[in-house]
Amino acid sequence: MKKKVVLAFSGGLDTSFCSIYLSQDRDLEVHSVLVNTGGFSAEELKQIEERAYALGVASHAVIDETQNYYQSCIKFLVFGNVLKNATYPLSVSAERVSQATAIANYVKKIGADYVAHGSTGAGNDQVRFDMIFNILIPGVEIITPIRDLKLSREAEIEYLQKHGVEYSAEKARYSINKGIWGTSVGGKETLTSNQTLPEEAWPTQVTETGSRDIELLFEKGELVGINGHSYNPVDAIQKLQAIAQPYGIGRDIHVGDTIIGIKGRVGFEAAAPIIIIKAHHTLEKHTLTKWQLSWKDQLGSFYGNWLHEGQFHDPIMRNIEAFLADTQAMVSGKVFVRLHPYRFQVIGIESEHDLMSNKFGSYGEMNNTWSGEDVKGFSKIFGNQVMIWNKVNEGK
Repeated sequence: MKKKVVLAFSGGLDTSFCSIYLSQDRDLEVHSVLVNTGGFSAEELKQIEERAYALGVASHAVIDETQNYYQSCIKFLVFGNVLKNATYPLSVSAERVSQATAIANYVKKIGADYVAHGSTGAGNDQVRFDMIFNILIPGVEIITPIRDLKLSREAEIEYLQKHGVEYSAEKARYSINKGIWGTSVGGKETLTSNQTLPEEAWPTQVTETGSRDIELLFEKGELVGINGHSYNPVDAIQKLQAIAQPYGIGRDIHVGDTIIGIKGRVGFEAAAPIIIIKAHHTLEKHTLTKWQLSWKDQLGSFYGNWLHEGQFHDPIMRNIEAFLADTQAMVSGKVFVRLHPYRFQVIGIESEHDLMSNKFGSYGEMNNTWSGEDVKGFSKIFGNQVMIWNKVNEGK
């Protein structure tokens, strides 16, 4: 009997090549699996399944991880206001961690001898997949045909054509990865330092021209309502994405440091994640104390960086998640946002936990719970140690 290999499958060029290579050149029984993290319609999933079987796989499975992806990862990216390099909402890196974990569990379920993925040798995904497989299924050998054979996209297309599989070179111009937390776009322009993606490369075209006001409702840090309608958080993200993406909001190119030490660029469109994080952060600035905000900034940044590098299963991540979740107890209220083509504004918030209560004073105008004499004494004591330092070290 042939040995089994589970192939992480998307139906794109790389995984199409892997399907043929693993069965024809490695003589393995290929079981393809697609992990859906909110980026595929039912029609797209059906087309990918048909493609997998046309490529000769022994079985094809779809694992819907969308809800688990949100509960185990995305909500903590919101709680931590995580934007890598103040730009990127970790659209792909967070998704890959969820996908790799689900694939490892599927390998154990069907008792496969090998696991394979289509990562190249120049990016982050190879590390994320390999590391998580090594952690969760250490006895299973990892096969990475694209990386090991050092193949160009042109070579992959030629190989597929030799095996009777047509693949359009035009289709391969841009690599697009869509999930609930954003869509990444890679192409020849992102391999340079000075070019941007052309309009036609973006998956969602800009069709909205006017302005629009929306109301977002958060409960304990999670988005649960839009314009007076209640949603579960996953549906809320998808609804907001449908509203805002046609404005071209959330388009950008991220420049970052890869896990393997080189610089990389990737385009992305992520209207809902960018709006949610900015709106959530504004609500937090009204409802949390300065030291809550300060520690959240530091731990949220670490959490995002460690997740980006595939270290989701490090127990420190559970410790940080517990802290982040605890800070959200009072982060409830409405946030008002105005959408424009290619940009948005956070107008303001309403919350019963708003610490800008005028019962205690209005910034720069009126104080209600302290006197001027209180401030004089406080200012003297608050600066006392620095005054002593200056006196002791005067002229030295």
